[in-house]
Amino acid sequence: MQWLIYIFVVLAAAGLATAAYFGLTFSPIEAIVTAISVASLTIMMMERRLRRKADARLEKAIDDLGRLLSTDAKAGQVLSQRVNALIDTNVGSRLESIEADISVLGTVVRQVAESVADMQEHPPGAMQRSGIALSERNQPVAAPPPDEDMLPEPLIPMQQVLAALESQRLVFHAEPMVQLPQRRPVLYDLVPRLLLEDGTLADAPDFLPRQGGDEAVRRVQLMALDEAVTVSRRARTAGQPIRLGLWISRTSLIDKRTLDQMLATLSANEAIAPGIVYGIAYDEWRSFGAPEKRLAIELRKTGVSLALLASSSLRLDFGELEGLGFTGVRFDASHFLRQPTNFTDFHTADISPYARRFSIDLCATGVIDEQQVLSLFEDGITLAQGPHIGRAGPLRPDLVSARSQTSPARVGAR
Repeated sequence: MQWLIYIFVVLAAAGLATAAYFGLTFSPIEAIVTAISVASLTIMMMERRLRRKADARLEKAIDDLGRLLSTDAKAGQVLSQRVNALIDTNVGSRLESIEADISVLGTVVRQVAESVADMQEHPPGAMQRSGIALSERNQPVAAPPPDEDMLPEPLIPMQQVLAALESQRLVFHAEPMVQLPQRRPVLYDLVPRLLLEDGTLADAPDFLPRQGGDEAVRRVQLMALDEAVTVSRRARTAGQPIRLGLWISRTSLIDKRTLDQMLATLSANEAIAPGIVYGIAYDEWRSFGAPEKRLAIELRKTGVSLALLASSSLRLDFGELEGLGFTGVRFDASHFLRQPTNFTDFHTADISPYARRFSIDLCATGVIDEQQVLSLFEDGITLAQGPHIGRAGPLRPDLVSARSQTSPARVGAR
């Protein structure tokens, strides 16, 4: 197209030279010079115009390229953020939650299928005529809570217990909790035992009162916390940090002086507090109201963990327990394996993954033989405690406090 314009310019210049020669009586040289001058000026103007258009197109292309690079940079930034988010995501816990949901869903589907098959074999009308309601037929029987009045009273009188506490004759032994299948200890429960005048040791059921005796219970629990702090400090100094389990009762939580002493001790030992697990009995937890739960939350704020002890049911609100700081639930292994429907509506292999979804571990206590260990492990319960795992015994002398270094004979030990 550009060459066609140049040809027209040359033809116009030739026509101008011819007109100047014949019409204006220019000499041939003047006519040629005039034609060349006009052609040169026209070509220069055309080149300048074309150059401006080319520069404009180039600037526009540069602007478009800049916007494209900016868009690519933003896209790269968004991609980097998504990649970082994927890197920070705990895929394992999400997969465990999905597996737990799938397992629970499979259990529900299996139960629905069994119910439908049962209804086909026994129509609801026939069951109603026989006086048996379908809902009552499938309803599991709840395990009755233990009656405090039926439990035997302690063998040691309260006056003798208080005198022993005054003379610092309370010692603490450790009962291990292990993780299956390696049976690696993950926690040690501090078990209080009373040193009698004849040098023998009495277990907690022999001297702790069933009802009343709040002062003795509070003192035992305060001494247990002091012992746990001492043991934890010395274990950390030796390069072998351990986790310790303690027991706390409602009477200590609602007593302001006792709770303030516990909070002060734990606040002064912030590095040790995460290694302490406070256990609350299931029967007491069921009677907790909003004030008691707030006090448990205050205790949890110091860094300790909470656990539910001697639970007679696993039909729990695990979401609420997680929100309150609970990390474990303990139940009797023999009762669970013998009558699992008294504890949960789930399949025995599904309850542990479901609880782990809320960061709560289930622990079977009172394990008495190897068959129970195998059955628990098959059901996915990996924490166990009991006589078959390991009985309560004294800690190393370099870990305990001075008042607990005596090692007399043991009596009444389970």
